[in-house]
Amino acid sequence: MSVATAGWLQVGLLVAALAACYIPLGNYIAHIFTTEKDWRVERGVYKLIGVDAKADQKWSSYLRSLLAFSLVSVLLLYGLERLQHYLLLSLGLSNVPAPLAFNTAASFVTNTNWQNYSGETTMGYLVQMSGLAVQNFMSAAVGLVVAIALIRGFVRSRTDKLGNFWVDITRVVLRLLIPLSIVGGLILVAAGVIDNFHANQVVTTLAHGHQTITGGPVASQEAIKDMGNNGGGFYNANSAHPFESPNGFTNLFEVFLLLLIPFATPRAFGKMVGDNRQGYALVAVMVVLWLAAVGGISFFEAQGAGLAPQLAHGAMEGKNVVTGTPGCSVFAASTTVTSTGSVSCFHDSLTAFGGGITLFDIALGEIVPGGIGAGMYGLLVLAIVTVFVGGLMVGRTPEYIGKKIRPVEMKYAALYFLTIPVLVLTAAGLSIAMKTPQASILNPGPHGLTEIMYAFASEANNNGSAFAGLGTNTDWYNTVGGIVMLFGRFTPEIFALGLAGSLARQQPVPASVGTMETHKPLFVGMVVGVILILVGLTYFPALALGPFAEGLH
Repeated sequence: MSVATAGWLQVGLLVAALAACYIPLGNYIAHIFTTEKDWRVERGVYKLIGVDAKADQKWSSYLRSLLAFSLVSVLLLYGLERLQHYLLLSLGLSNVPAPLAFNTAASFVTNTNWQNYSGETTMGYLVQMSGLAVQNFMSAAVGLVVAIALIRGFVRSRTDKLGNFWVDITRVVLRLLIPLSIVGGLILVAAGVIDNFHANQVVTTLAHGHQTITGGPVASQEAIKDMGNNGGGFYNANSAHPFESPNGFTNLFEVFLLLLIPFATPRAFGKMVGDNRQGYALVAVMVVLWLAAVGGISFFEAQGAGLAPQLAHGAMEGKNVVTGTPGCSVFAASTTVTSTGSVSCFHDSLTAFGGGITLFDIALGEIVPGGIGAGMYGLLVLAIVTVFVGGLMVGRTPEYIGKKIRPVEMKYAALYFLTIPVLVLTAAGLSIAMKTPQASILNPGPHGLTEIMYAFASEANNNGSAFAGLGTNTDWYNTVGGIVMLFGRFTPEIFALGLAGSLARQQPVPASVGTMETHKPLFVGMVVGVILILVGLTYFPALALGPFAEGLH
């Protein structure tokens, strides 16, 4: 079997598995947020935290609850890291330094999971489980409930209520994330991923040297790491480590996990708005751009650059020999379009154009299919922009899912889209111009520029993967990176919830002969075009000076 055939066979299996899950999982997600019945354990949670489960919140109250919950999460995780040495299962590791603890707390609470540390030598088991793994669940849940609140903005009318944040996040965790994580974790354990509390063990190698073998509760964290689009690895090598992903099956299964919920969410959207065709249109946009990313990276990695990669049938430096370039390409494309950030090969080792595609994927802004929840509300914002552009073409007030797209909605959409480029380009520009952060650039020239752009694009878009040639465990990158992650996560969510509130207050508009049909292939093509044009115009100069210049050199 040729390398290309093996790669596309993996893609075919993924498509088949995701297609089989699209309707049942999407319907179940919609049911979670539309049923009036609470589980007994959920009623216990509401009583414990003093929440009236039947009380709806305005978008501003929903937002305050989200921000308060996230602030407390940052403080608690920061405290665990700073007190690690005194906790159980610390493995004798010292307290995490303050700048790194801040960066890590901001990273995991924002669903970024950017890691300026080696997990096996920095974090004890208790911090990994009660700190990092807990936030893998909670940060994923926060993203999904924002998407649901925006969908309710289309469903509801003449009201300023979007639901109850505390009810939504409790249901996501108990009804969706924990059950799927249990099943995923058991499958990973059966496939060879470790899960134990063994302390570090020193063994004698065949060459009579000594090597430290680490253990840890890995599989239980690996499932939610990928399924929640978090990405933070238990080990520094992430999913390239044989204890996190020992074989080709686990590599493909982890890709399936990180695509599962994002690709099913459009079905929940169609179900909730009462028109499944709308969900099919949005998932078609996701699939088109995901396949383009997989195909582009696969092509450039298979071609290589130079005689040695061509003789090896691929640029194998930095690649996992278990999965080869096909497994690396599918994983790299999927992890960057979903804002997951986990890796099975080092993106810094990709060819110039292959690495450029991963950077472009991240710059798309979590929409193809994007992170859990974040991809859905990001894509809905861009669908609104597309409808607005279409309305300008025909000279009528644009409408989407029965709601008019007025100037106030477009202001929220514009602010949403402009937030990330401002953060990325400002932080990258300062890091290049200032003397102190310049010392972290180990690869000057176009590749160094790509590494810096990739770092801040990854942090602002809550991806978390990195080009490894940039030394980011410094006070500058820990502090600035933490700020970028916090603003990159919560500022767009503010505008998404404001947009939801504005839509919910409207009265539904009946469709007419002039209404754009947003379930047809023409609309799918328009959305894809708007996405590519907006991202291209925003980031093309940086892409041209970085990966394009390197690839054409």
